[in-house]
Amino acid sequence: MKRIAYLTGLLGLLAFTALVVHEGIGDIATVMAQGGWLLLLLVPLHALPLALDAQGWRVLLTSADPEEKAGLGFLTWVAAVREAVGRLLPTMSVGGELVGVRLSRLRLQDTTAVTATIVVEVMITIFAQYLFSALGVLMLLAALQDRAQAWVILTGLALSLPVPVAFALSLRHTSVFEKLEGAARKLFGEDHRIVAMIDGARLDAQIRALNRRRRELLGALGWQLAGMVSGTLEVWFALMLLGHPVPFWQAIAIEALTQAVRHMAFFVPAGLGVQEAVVMLLGQALGLDAQVSLALALVKRAREVLFGVPALLSWQWVELRRWRRGTAGGTAQ
Repeated sequence: MKRIAYLTGLLGLLAFTALVVHEGIGDIATVMAQGGWLLLLLVPLHALPLALDAQGWRVLLTSADPEEKAGLGFLTWVAAVREAVGRLLPTMSVGGELVGVRLSRLRLQDTTAVTATIVVEVMITIFAQYLFSALGVLMLLAALQDRAQAWVILTGLALSLPVPVAFALSLRHTSVFEKLEGAARKLFGEDHRIVAMIDGARLDAQIRALNRRRRELLGALGWQLAGMVSGTLEVWFALMLLGHPVPFWQAIAIEALTQAVRHMAFFVPAGLGVQEAVVMLLGQALGLDAQVSLALALVKRAREVLFGVPALLSWQWVELRRWRRGTAGGTAQ
Protein backbone atom coordinates (compact mmCIF):
# COMPACT_ATOMS: atom_id res chain seq x y z
CA MET A 1 0.00 0.00 0.00
CA LYS A 2 2.86 2.39 0.76
CA ARG A 3 4.24 1.91 -2.76
CA ILE A 4 0.83 2.76 -4.21
CA ALA A 5 0.62 5.84 -1.98
CA TYR A 6 4.08 7.02 -3.05
CA LEU A 7 3.32 6.36 -6.73
CA THR A 8 -0.03 8.19 -6.70
CA GLY A 9 1.54 10.98 -4.67
CA LEU A 10 4.32 11.37 -7.23
CA LEU A 11 1.82 11.40 -10.11
CA GLY A 12 -0.26 13.98 -8.24
CA LEU A 13 2.81 16.16 -7.67
CA LEU A 14 3.69 15.98 -11.37
CA ALA A 15 0.11 16.90 -12.33
CA PHE A 16 0.15 19.77 -9.84
CA THR A 17 3.46 21.09 -11.20
CA ALA A 18 2.23 20.78 -14.77
CA LEU A 19 -0.88 22.83 -13.94
CA VAL A 20 1.15 25.62 -12.35
CA VAL A 21 3.66 25.75 -15.23
CA HIS A 22 0.93 25.63 -17.86
CA GLU A 23 -1.03 28.53 -16.36
CA GLY A 24 2.09 30.61 -15.71
CA ILE A 25 3.89 30.88 -12.38
CA GLY A 26 4.27 34.64 -12.74
CA ASP A 27 0.57 35.24 -13.44
CA ILE A 28 -0.47 33.08 -10.49
CA ALA A 29 2.01 34.84 -8.19
CA THR A 30 0.60 38.22 -9.28
CA VAL A 31 -2.93 37.12 -8.32
CA MET A 32 -1.77 35.77 -4.96
CA ALA A 33 0.15 38.97 -4.24
CA GLN A 34 -3.15 40.87 -4.23
CA GLY A 35 -4.17 38.99 -1.08
CA GLY A 36 -0.94 39.78 0.74
CA TRP A 37 -0.43 38.92 4.40
CA LEU A 38 -4.19 38.94 5.02
CA LEU A 39 -4.28 35.46 3.45
CA LEU A 40 -2.63 34.23 6.67
CA LEU A 41 -5.95 34.89 8.43
CA LEU A 42 -7.21 31.73 6.74
CA VAL A 43 -5.06 29.68 9.12
CA PRO A 44 -6.83 30.62 12.38
CA LEU A 45 -10.16 30.75 10.52
CA HIS A 46 -9.91 26.99 9.96
CA ALA A 47 -10.28 26.44 13.72
CA LEU A 48 -14.01 27.25 13.38
CA PRO A 49 -15.06 24.24 11.22
CA LEU A 50 -12.80 21.99 13.28
CA ALA A 51 -14.42 23.15 16.53
CA LEU A 52 -17.91 22.56 15.11
CA ASP A 53 -16.87 19.09 13.96
CA ALA A 54 -15.37 18.37 17.40
CA GLN A 55 -18.64 19.42 19.01
CA GLY A 56 -20.36 16.75 16.94
CA TRP A 57 -17.91 14.21 18.35
CA ARG A 58 -18.55 15.61 21.84
CA VAL A 59 -22.27 14.84 21.38
CA LEU A 60 -21.48 11.20 20.55
CA LEU A 61 -19.21 10.97 23.63
CA THR A 62 -21.99 12.04 26.01
CA SER A 63 -22.69 8.54 27.32
CA ALA A 64 -19.04 7.44 27.35
CA ASP A 65 -17.81 10.64 29.02
CA PRO A 66 -20.66 12.13 31.11
CA GLU A 67 -18.18 14.16 33.19
CA GLU A 68 -16.75 15.74 30.02
CA LYS A 69 -13.14 14.94 30.84
CA ALA A 70 -12.54 15.33 27.11
CA GLY A 71 -13.69 18.93 26.64
CA LEU A 72 -14.28 20.80 23.42
CA GLY A 73 -10.78 22.34 23.39
CA PHE A 74 -9.11 18.95 23.78
CA LEU A 75 -11.32 17.33 21.13
CA THR A 76 -10.66 20.21 18.72
CA TRP A 77 -6.92 19.61 19.09
CA VAL A 78 -7.40 15.86 18.50
CA ALA A 79 -9.56 16.67 15.46
CA ALA A 80 -6.77 18.92 14.12
CA VAL A 81 -4.23 16.10 14.49
CA ARG A 82 -6.60 13.58 12.92
CA GLU A 83 -7.16 15.87 9.94
CA ALA A 84 -3.43 16.58 9.56
CA VAL A 85 -2.58 12.87 9.60
CA GLY A 86 -5.26 12.14 7.00
CA ARG A 87 -4.37 15.05 4.72
CA LEU A 88 -0.60 15.43 5.01
CA LEU A 89 0.77 11.94 5.66
CA PRO A 90 0.84 9.02 3.20
CA THR A 91 -1.40 6.84 5.37
CA MET A 92 -4.50 4.78 4.75
CA SER A 93 -7.75 6.72 5.06
CA VAL A 94 -8.22 5.39 8.62
CA GLY A 95 -4.84 6.66 9.82
CA GLY A 96 -6.28 9.80 11.38
CA GLU A 97 -8.98 7.81 13.19
CA LEU A 98 -6.42 5.44 14.72
CA VAL A 99 -4.39 8.39 15.96
CA GLY A 100 -7.60 9.90 17.35
CA VAL A 101 -8.28 6.77 19.41
CA ARG A 102 -4.73 6.83 20.77
CA LEU A 103 -4.82 10.52 21.72
CA SER A 104 -8.26 10.19 23.32
CA ARG A 105 -6.70 7.87 25.89
CA LEU A 106 -5.00 10.93 27.38
CA ARG A 107 -8.41 11.77 28.90
CA LEU A 108 -10.54 8.64 28.51
CA GLN A 109 -9.49 5.13 29.46
CA ASP A 110 -12.35 3.19 27.84
CA THR A 111 -10.75 2.61 24.45
CA THR A 112 -13.64 0.51 23.17
CA ALA A 113 -16.21 3.23 23.92
CA VAL A 114 -14.06 5.89 22.25
CA THR A 115 -13.49 3.68 19.22
CA ALA A 116 -17.24 3.14 18.92
CA THR A 117 -17.85 6.90 18.81
CA ILE A 118 -15.21 7.34 16.11
CA VAL A 119 -16.65 4.52 13.98
CA VAL A 120 -20.14 6.05 14.26
CA GLU A 121 -18.68 9.50 13.59
CA VAL A 122 -17.13 8.20 10.36
CA MET A 123 -20.54 6.88 9.34
CA ILE A 124 -22.16 10.25 10.09
CA THR A 125 -19.38 12.06 8.22
CA ILE A 126 -20.18 10.03 5.09
CA PHE A 127 -23.84 11.05 5.26
CA ALA A 128 -22.93 14.68 6.04
CA GLN A 129 -20.57 14.69 3.05
CA TYR A 130 -23.36 13.38 0.83
CA LEU A 131 -25.74 16.12 1.98
CA PHE A 132 -23.07 18.79 1.59
CA SER A 133 -22.14 17.51 -1.87
CA ALA A 134 -25.80 17.53 -2.93
CA LEU A 135 -26.04 21.12 -1.69
CA GLY A 136 -22.95 21.97 -3.74
CA VAL A 137 -24.46 20.43 -6.87
CA LEU A 138 -27.67 22.40 -6.37
CA MET A 139 -25.64 25.60 -6.04
CA LEU A 140 -23.77 24.66 -9.22
CA LEU A 141 -27.06 24.03 -11.02
CA ALA A 142 -28.24 27.50 -10.03
CA ALA A 143 -25.06 29.08 -11.43
CA LEU A 144 -24.53 27.24 -14.72
CA GLN A 145 -26.22 27.82 -18.07
CA ASP A 146 -25.34 24.30 -19.23
CA ARG A 147 -26.61 22.14 -16.38
CA ALA A 148 -26.05 18.73 -17.94
CA GLN A 149 -22.76 18.06 -16.11
CA ALA A 150 -24.20 19.09 -12.75
CA TRP A 151 -27.12 16.71 -13.24
CA VAL A 152 -24.65 13.93 -14.00
CA ILE A 153 -22.86 14.61 -10.69
CA LEU A 154 -26.14 14.67 -8.76
CA THR A 155 -27.25 11.41 -10.40
CA GLY A 156 -23.91 9.83 -9.50
CA LEU A 157 -24.37 10.85 -5.87
CA ALA A 158 -27.87 9.36 -5.81
CA LEU A 159 -26.72 6.09 -7.38
CA SER A 160 -23.87 5.70 -4.88
CA LEU A 161 -26.07 6.41 -1.84
CA PRO A 162 -26.66 2.67 -1.15
CA VAL A 163 -22.98 2.37 -0.18
CA PRO A 164 -23.16 4.46 3.04
CA VAL A 165 -26.64 3.09 3.75
CA ALA A 166 -25.28 -0.46 3.58
CA PHE A 167 -22.38 0.58 5.84
CA ALA A 168 -24.80 2.02 8.40
CA LEU A 169 -27.04 -1.07 8.32
CA SER A 170 -24.07 -3.40 8.72
CA LEU A 171 -22.93 -1.49 11.83
CA ARG A 172 -26.40 -1.67 13.30
CA HIS A 173 -27.45 -5.22 12.47
CA THR A 174 -24.27 -7.31 12.08
CA SER A 175 -21.26 -8.09 14.26
CA VAL A 176 -18.63 -6.53 12.00
CA PHE A 177 -15.85 -6.18 14.55
CA GLU A 178 -16.50 -9.51 16.23
CA LYS A 179 -15.95 -11.12 12.83
CA LEU A 180 -12.79 -9.06 12.36
CA GLU A 181 -11.55 -10.25 15.74
CA GLY A 182 -12.20 -13.87 14.72
CA ALA A 183 -10.33 -13.34 11.46
CA ALA A 184 -7.40 -11.76 13.31
CA ARG A 185 -7.32 -14.68 15.75
CA LYS A 186 -7.10 -17.17 12.88
CA LEU A 187 -4.50 -15.09 11.05
CA PHE A 188 -2.19 -14.12 13.93
CA GLY A 189 -2.96 -16.63 16.68
CA GLU A 190 -4.64 -16.30 20.09
CA ASP A 191 -1.70 -14.65 21.85
CA HIS A 192 -0.91 -11.97 19.30
CA ARG A 193 -0.95 -8.32 20.46
CA ILE A 194 -3.39 -7.28 17.73
CA VAL A 195 -5.92 -9.89 18.88
CA ALA A 196 -5.57 -8.73 22.49
CA MET A 197 -6.36 -5.15 21.42
CA ILE A 198 -9.66 -6.05 19.73
CA ASP A 199 -12.78 -6.58 21.82
CA GLY A 200 -15.05 -7.14 18.87
CA ALA A 201 -18.22 -8.19 20.70
CA ARG A 202 -18.15 -5.21 23.08
CA LEU A 203 -17.27 -2.79 20.29
CA ASP A 204 -20.20 -4.02 18.18
CA ALA A 205 -22.50 -3.66 21.19
CA GLN A 206 -21.29 -0.09 21.84
CA ILE A 207 -21.82 0.85 18.19
CA ARG A 208 -25.34 -0.60 18.17
CA ALA A 209 -26.16 1.28 21.38
CA LEU A 210 -24.94 4.54 19.82
CA ASN A 211 -26.96 3.90 16.66
CA ARG A 212 -30.13 3.69 18.79
CA ARG A 213 -29.58 7.20 20.18
CA ARG A 214 -31.20 9.09 17.33
CA ARG A 215 -31.08 12.47 19.03
CA GLU A 216 -27.30 12.19 19.44
CA LEU A 217 -26.88 11.00 15.85
CA LEU A 218 -28.93 13.90 14.48
CA GLY A 219 -27.09 16.34 16.74
CA ALA A 220 -23.71 15.11 15.53
CA LEU A 221 -24.91 15.27 11.91
CA GLY A 222 -26.07 18.85 12.40
CA TRP A 223 -22.75 19.96 13.93
CA GLN A 224 -20.80 18.26 11.13
CA LEU A 225 -22.87 19.94 8.43
CA ALA A 226 -22.38 23.27 10.20
CA GLY A 227 -18.64 22.64 10.18
CA MET A 228 -18.63 21.85 6.46
CA VAL A 229 -20.67 24.94 5.59
CA SER A 230 -18.44 27.15 7.77
CA GLY A 231 -15.43 25.72 5.94
CA THR A 232 -16.79 27.51 2.86
CA LEU A 233 -15.71 30.78 4.49
CA GLU A 234 -12.15 29.86 3.46
CA VAL A 235 -13.04 29.88 -0.25
CA TRP A 236 -15.28 32.96 -0.01
CA PHE A 237 -12.76 35.02 2.01
CA ALA A 238 -9.75 33.92 -0.08
CA LEU A 239 -11.42 34.91 -3.36
CA MET A 240 -12.39 38.26 -1.88
CA LEU A 241 -8.75 38.89 -0.88
CA LEU A 242 -7.55 37.75 -4.30
CA GLY A 243 -9.72 40.44 -5.89
CA HIS A 244 -12.34 38.12 -7.40
CA PRO A 245 -15.24 37.89 -4.92
CA VAL A 246 -18.05 35.41 -5.51
CA PRO A 247 -21.42 34.98 -3.75
CA PHE A 248 -21.30 32.65 -0.74
CA TRP A 249 -23.52 30.10 -2.47
CA GLN A 250 -21.01 29.79 -5.32
CA ALA A 251 -18.24 29.30 -2.75
CA ILE A 252 -20.34 26.43 -1.35
CA ALA A 253 -20.34 24.78 -4.78
CA ILE A 254 -16.53 24.99 -5.00
CA GLU A 255 -15.91 23.76 -1.45
CA ALA A 256 -18.50 20.97 -1.40
CA LEU A 257 -17.54 19.40 -4.73
CA THR A 258 -13.81 19.77 -4.07
CA GLN A 259 -14.22 17.88 -0.79
CA ALA A 260 -16.36 15.23 -2.48
CA VAL A 261 -13.80 14.52 -5.20
CA ARG A 262 -10.96 14.55 -2.69
CA HIS A 263 -12.73 11.93 -0.57
CA MET A 264 -13.23 9.77 -3.65
CA ALA A 265 -9.52 10.12 -4.49
CA PHE A 266 -8.47 8.97 -1.00
CA PHE A 267 -5.71 6.80 -2.52
CA VAL A 268 -3.80 9.94 -3.60
CA PRO A 269 -1.81 11.28 -0.60
CA ALA A 270 -3.12 14.71 0.43
CA GLY A 271 -5.22 14.72 -2.76
CA LEU A 272 -2.16 16.23 -4.40
CA GLY A 273 -2.96 17.42 -7.89
CA VAL A 274 -6.57 16.23 -7.60
CA GLN A 275 -7.67 19.09 -5.35
CA GLU A 276 -5.94 21.69 -7.50
CA ALA A 277 -7.47 20.36 -10.74
CA VAL A 278 -10.99 20.25 -9.30
CA VAL A 279 -10.77 23.77 -7.81
CA MET A 280 -9.52 25.09 -11.16
CA LEU A 281 -12.29 23.36 -13.15
CA LEU A 282 -15.04 24.50 -10.79
CA GLY A 283 -13.67 28.03 -10.67
CA GLN A 284 -13.62 28.26 -14.44
CA ALA A 285 -17.17 26.83 -14.63
CA LEU A 286 -18.26 29.67 -12.34
CA GLY A 287 -16.54 32.32 -14.46
CA LEU A 288 -13.15 32.67 -12.76
CA ASP A 289 -9.91 32.87 -14.74
CA ALA A 290 -7.72 29.78 -14.67
CA GLN A 291 -4.95 31.71 -12.89
CA VAL A 292 -7.36 32.89 -10.19
CA SER A 293 -8.76 29.39 -9.69
CA LEU A 294 -5.30 27.90 -9.40
CA ALA A 295 -4.23 30.69 -7.03
CA LEU A 296 -7.20 29.74 -4.83
CA ALA A 297 -6.12 26.10 -4.92
CA LEU A 298 -2.57 27.09 -3.89
CA VAL A 299 -3.91 29.25 -1.05
CA LYS A 300 -6.00 26.32 0.21
CA ARG A 301 -2.98 24.04 0.02
CA ALA A 302 -0.78 26.55 1.88
CA ARG A 303 -3.39 26.91 4.63
CA GLU A 304 -3.57 23.13 4.92
CA VAL A 305 0.20 22.91 5.47
CA LEU A 306 0.44 25.92 7.82
CA PHE A 307 -2.37 24.56 9.99
CA GLY A 308 -1.53 20.87 9.73
CA VAL A 309 2.22 20.86 10.35
CA PRO A 310 1.97 22.48 13.84
CA ALA A 311 -0.77 19.96 14.68
CA LEU A 312 1.52 17.08 13.68
CA LEU A 313 4.40 18.58 15.67
CA SER A 314 2.19 18.92 18.75
CA TRP A 315 1.24 15.25 18.40
CA GLN A 316 4.89 14.23 18.21
CA TRP A 317 5.66 16.36 21.27
CA VAL A 318 2.93 14.55 23.22
CA GLU A 319 4.26 11.17 22.06
CA LEU A 320 7.79 12.16 23.12
CA ARG A 321 6.54 13.09 26.59
CA ARG A 322 4.72 9.74 26.81
CA TRP A 323 7.87 7.90 25.82
CA ARG A 324 9.98 9.79 28.37
CA ARG A 325 7.50 9.06 31.15
CA GLY A 326 7.47 5.39 30.20
CA THR A 327 11.27 5.28 30.13
CA ALA A 328 11.53 7.05 33.49
CA GLY A 329 8.95 4.68 35.02
CA GLY A 330 10.80 1.64 33.71
CA THR A 331 14.11 2.93 35.09
CA ALA A 332 12.59 3.65 38.51
CA GLN A 333 11.36 0.08 38.76
